[in-house]
Amino acid sequence: QVQLVQSGGGEVAAGQSLNLSCAVSGYTYRTNYIGWFRQSPGKERAGVAAVDVFDGKPFYSDSLQGRFTVSQDRNALALQNTVYLKVKNLEPEDTAVYYCAAGEFNPFEAPTPVSILRADHYNTWGQGTQVTVSA
Repeated sequence: QVQLVQSGGGEVAAGQSLNLSCAVSGYTYRTNYIGWFRQSPGKERAGVAAVDVFDGKPFYSDSLQGRFTVSQDRNALALQNTVYLKVKNLEPEDTAVYYCAAGEFNPFEAPTPVSILRADHYNTWGQGTQVTVSA
């Protein structure tokens, strides 16, 4: 059973950087993407970035490219992975609860970048971590 445990987050001033971590364990060959999402009060959960577990290829929301970097440190033999999300030049609009999640996409079909960042394609979620950016 896939488990995701998040760390990082907190309150930072605008313009600073922040690192979030997501420790993934128990995943199988069916878990092929780890995504990062965020949700602000009153808004839907939105995709920020994702990484292909097997080749490390990153995917980003078009509106957020440049300030977000997703990477992974994968131990394939141990079925463990740590996925990182680095955010630079934070803005008050980045204030949200950030979640990582494990997704199982059809391995015989290449998903589109848009579908990779859709929350309804992910079935196991981390506990969430609050990021608050003060002006």
